[in-house]
Formats: sequence, C-alpha cells, structure tokens
Amino acid sequence: MSLSGWVQIALVLIVTLLAAKPLGLYMAKVFSGERTFMSPLLSPIERGIYWLSGVDAKRGQGWLAYTFGVLLFSLFGFVLLYAILRLQNLLPLNPQGFPALAPDLAFNTAVSFVTNTNWQAYGGETTMSHLSQMLGLTVQNFASAATGIAIAMALTRAFVASGTKELGNFWVDLTRATLYVLLPLAIVVALVFVAMGLPQTLDASMTAATLEGAQQTIALGPVASQEAIKQLGTNGGGFFNVNAAHPFENPSAFSNYLAIVAMLSVSSALVYAFGQMVGNRRQAWALLSVTVILLVIGTGVIYWAETYGNPLVTALGVDPSLGNMEGKEIRFGQAMTALYSAVTTGLSNGGVNAMLGSFTPLAGLVPMFLIQLGEVLPGGVGSGLYGMLVFAILAVFVAGLMVGRTPELLGKKIEAREIKFAMLAVLILPLVILGFTAVSVVLPFGVSQILTGGPHGLSEILYAYTSAAGNNGSAFGGLSANTPWYNSTLGISMLLGRFGYIVPVMAIAGSLAAKTRVPASAGTFPTDRPLFVGLLIGVIIILGGLQFFPALALGPIVEHFLMLAGQTF
Repeated sequence: MSLSGWVQIALVLIVTLLAAKPLGLYMAKVFSGERTFMSPLLSPIERGIYWLSGVDAKRGQGWLAYTFGVLLFSLFGFVLLYAILRLQNLLPLNPQGFPALAPDLAFNTAVSFVTNTNWQAYGGETTMSHLSQMLGLTVQNFASAATGIAIAMALTRAFVASGTKELGNFWVDLTRATLYVLLPLAIVVALVFVAMGLPQTLDASMTAATLEGAQQTIALGPVASQEAIKQLGTNGGGFFNVNAAHPFENPSAFSNYLAIVAMLSVSSALVYAFGQMVGNRRQAWALLSVTVILLVIGTGVIYWAETYGNPLVTALGVDPSLGNMEGKEIRFGQAMTALYSAVTTGLSNGGVNAMLGSFTPLAGLVPMFLIQLGEVLPGGVGSGLYGMLVFAILAVFVAGLMVGRTPELLGKKIEAREIKFAMLAVLILPLVILGFTAVSVVLPFGVSQILTGGPHGLSEILYAYTSAAGNNGSAFGGLSANTPWYNSTLGISMLLGRFGYIVPVMAIAGSLAAKTRVPASAGTFPTDRPLFVGLLIGVIIILGGLQFFPALALGPIVEHFLMLAGQTF
C-alpha cells in the first residue's frame, strides 16, 4: 500500500460526499412534487406522459396497490425484453447477424436486467445486437433503477406519514426518477465518456492493422450511452464481455474515477434525500457514516491483500513490492482496482475492472462478503436505502431489548409486525444463496462447470449465487454459467433476491404509514448519534454476514491458509 493510493481513494469518497447534499436536496424536491430548475423543461413532458398513460398524478396508492404496480411493471419489462432477445435475429439493427438467444439464456438475461442484477452469462460483443443492447438492456437499466428509487421513496414517505394508507403513486415516482434524475445525469455522463474515447456508434466493427501487420476486427457499438446508465443506475451490465476492464468501456484512470463517482452519487444522494424528507439530516449522515466506514474497511482489506501478494509467486523471484497484479489493468493499479471492487459489490453494481477470481483469497472474500451483507453500502439506487432502513429497524429493536428503551425510528414505533417482515426480508439472501450453492456442489452438472478444484471452485459457485441473489451481477470468474441449470437457478435467485425482498419492505412501509408519528421522548433511543452508527454496523455484520461464515470458511478462508502452506489448485 502507498500514500498516493490512499489519496486516490480518499478523493473519490470526498467528491461523492460533497455531491450527496446538492443532489440529495434536488431529489427531495423532485419526489416531494416541488418545483426545481429542471421543471420548466421537463414538467410539460411529465404531464404529457401522464396524459398518454392515463395516470392520475394526484391519486395516492396504498402499499398493496403500489407493490402491484411494481410487480406488473417488472413483469411487462421481462416479457418485452425476453421477446426482443428471442427474436433478435428477425429484428433490425443487427449488423453482425447475431442469432436469437437460447430460451434459458434469454430467460436469465431478461430476469437479470429487470431485477437490476445485470448478471451476464454471455459475451456482449459476440451475442447482442445493437437493438438488443439499446432497446432491451439499456432501457431496462433505466427502468429497474427507477423502480428501486420509487420503492425507496415509498418507504421514506411511510416515515413522514401519520395515520394514512397512502405511500405516493408508483407511476409518478417511476416517471420522475427517470425523467428528472436518471436521464439528465446519463446524458451528461455519456457525453463526458464520449469525450474520453468511448465509442457511440451504430457501426458493427472496424478493422485495424496490428504491429505485426495483421488485420484485426474490433467490435464497436453504442457503448457510452449504456455505460453511463450502467454506472448511475448501479446496474453493471457491460457492453463488452470483460466489462470495465475493456478499454472501450474504461479507457483511462480518469474514466475509472468518473465511473466510481457515478456509481456512488445517486445512491448516496438518496440517503441524504431521505434525511431531508423526514426532517432529520443528522439521520442521513449517520446512515452515510455506516456506509463509509464499512466501505473503507473493505477497500483497505482488498488493497492490503493485493499489495501483499502471493508468497508462492514471491518465492519464484518476483519483486514482492509488485504485489498481486494478475488479472488487473496497469492503467488502474491496485488502489483504484481495490476501490472499484469494493464499491461495485457494496453497491448492486456488477461492473468489474479486474478479474475477481485472480485476487488473493482474502481479497476475493471481501467482494463476496460485501454482497452478502445485503447490498447496503450504499447499495443499489433505492434498494440500498430501503435495505439499510430494514437493518435500522432491526437495530432499534435490538437496542430496545438491550437497554430497555422504546424501539422507535424517526417517530414510528417498531412493533412485532415490522420485525417479522424485516426478518423475512433479511432471511431471503441466505436461504437462496446457501440453498442453491449446496445443491449445485453435489450435482455432477453443477460441479463440472467450475474451472478450479478445491476451495476456489466452491468460491466460484458461492459467488455466483451470492451475486445473483444480491442483485449484484459481478462474477468471480471461472464458472461456465451459460448452462440450463445455472441460467435457470441463477434467474430464480435474482427474482427472489429482488421481489422476495421488495414485498416485505412494502408491507413494512404500509404498516409504518398507518402509525401515528410520535415525538421523541426521554425513553427514545437516538438514531442519529455515533452509538447508533456502531450498533447498526454490528447488526449488519451479525445478521447480514455471519450466517455465511461457515461457507466462507470452506472457500476463501481455507484457500488463504492453504496458499500460505504452499498448496495450489
């Protein structure tokens, strides 16, 4: 590790925190229906959308109607994307002449992008037509991200409301999230990416002469526009197979820096918008403090493990100061690779700028563990906020049990109903991840798809289901996941990880909105102080992470000790 590396990491986090307040205030105004500087331009378009779709913007919805809207919209998105992928060979904008996707791969991919997972069991530049990339995948990058934001806003209003059943209107929140937040930011970031050298063209490819005089065909396409919303919407779905390690997706240290800031910006700002809307900005900073602390720790462990390197390689005469550079791009280095890996897995962003399977065992453990914590650091756009609030609800309940204070969060009493739904949401991930992993490691056609034997092979399977259920989308590498078994079970994992979590969260929102908001008293446990920050970190680690410890002990942890003992696989 070096001082310059930590300075690079610190600059990204500082810029993100500085942007959180103004962007958060803007989003608070947008979702409160207040006028913003974008209103003169976008309000007529917004009203036109409501008129065409028959939406009454003033009509509120209870939690059941809101949830039904989420599920119906997602189902429609899945059907549309599945049809595009299955009919790709018959549709226009397919200059490469790619065939239609197989049914199981189309199912997996459609579910992946609708759930904001963006798991990719295919090579984008060799599988997807331009129409599929734009009308299919990029559109869902917007739609799935906007859906997550809408749910977060519904839960936010539940804390503001007092004795009501209404949580807002899903169709209005969806429209505003796309029109006022994601689309303007994506246009700006895409233009900057184009200036940095990312392609934005409908051409299929270009031919270049190599240094040896041979001819090489280089794939092209509308990359910059997809890359922008991929990062802003914490989607992670890359245009190319190697994702952000490809020079057309991430050409320089500057584009890498912008990509990380773009990933963190909307999710972090949503936390500040939450504090603004509930009238307690200190609460927002408390939640952001949890995020920063755990992200810095995760980044530090990856950075240390990768700069320490592999003693087996050092024993061969390699300079130990180089650390582990296998699977990394020299233009990013170990520091920004470590931060990128921690951020993308602390978020629900499946983008990678290095081969995670080439990390040292402890460095590979961290991304997996960050996803298993529930994708709340700061998590996907919207999904991270409502995931963090679920843990906050559990934390105040635990605090009440320990010190005898009233379990309240922002004026809402936390009772048995909320705790039951919160535990249901938290238990979804271990049930899906550990369940499918256990089945896959005993089936011959499950184990046959791993690249490496021993504990690393277990990590490949465990990471795949962790990524799918956590709606992350990154891959450990080495697992040949494009098979009927993995396409189907990973798709089911994504659905349960997304909607099996959303439904109990919306039930919590409906329950909280119906409660009368009460002022804080001497018996209220304060949730905007350092003590609560520490408690919340403990609850996240214990309830979100320790249940995976036995599986991790058989994978990356034992692999680390075997590496120190000189054994390889």
